[in-house]
Amino acid sequence: MSLDTRVIAALGAVVVVGAATVGGSVAFASGQTQHNTHRATLTVGNSSIVADPFCFNDGNPLSEEDQQKCQDSAAQALKDGTLPSSDVVVSDRVGVGVTPGVGDTGWLAFTNGGPQAQGGRYSLSAYAKGATYSGSQAAAKLLNASGKTLVTVVEGDKNLENPVAVWYFQLNTQDS
Repeated sequence: MSLDTRVIAALGAVVVVGAATVGGSVAFASGQTQHNTHRATLTVGNSSIVADPFCFNDGNPLSEEDQQKCQDSAAQALKDGTLPSSDVVVSDRVGVGVTPGVGDTGWLAFTNGGPQAQGGRYSLSAYAKGATYSGSQAAAKLLNASGKTLVTVVEGDKNLENPVAVWYFQLNTQDS
């Protein structure tokens, strides 16, 4: 094979692989019947986790009974280690993002860590309507002493009397 023939063969292989990738992606996407407009993303350092709501009632407010079940289920999932989780070191930065639909409704995010003067709760994002990212915070400020910090994201009205969706993530503190 001459150099020109090898270059042409390599380009042909790239085109075939690229076409197969696009074809596979289109086939997968065509099988998706709905676009999920309720997602939250936890960003820790350079990595991210995207999750569907832990508790969701098809866009309708969660009843008080549903909220209690949600909290109980989340506590069990935290204990079992089945929540979406990420390792974190104190030098990382942590942020939360939501899809535009969640941003339009309004949302907030907090952890069960932080200074005891704040009741052991640290706000990642005060109530925001229209915004889709909390900004990034220093992990050292928002972690709790147990090594497992719960991040809660809530979609709903400003007073959170009628939450629509709730997400939970777990941060696992690692030695730096």
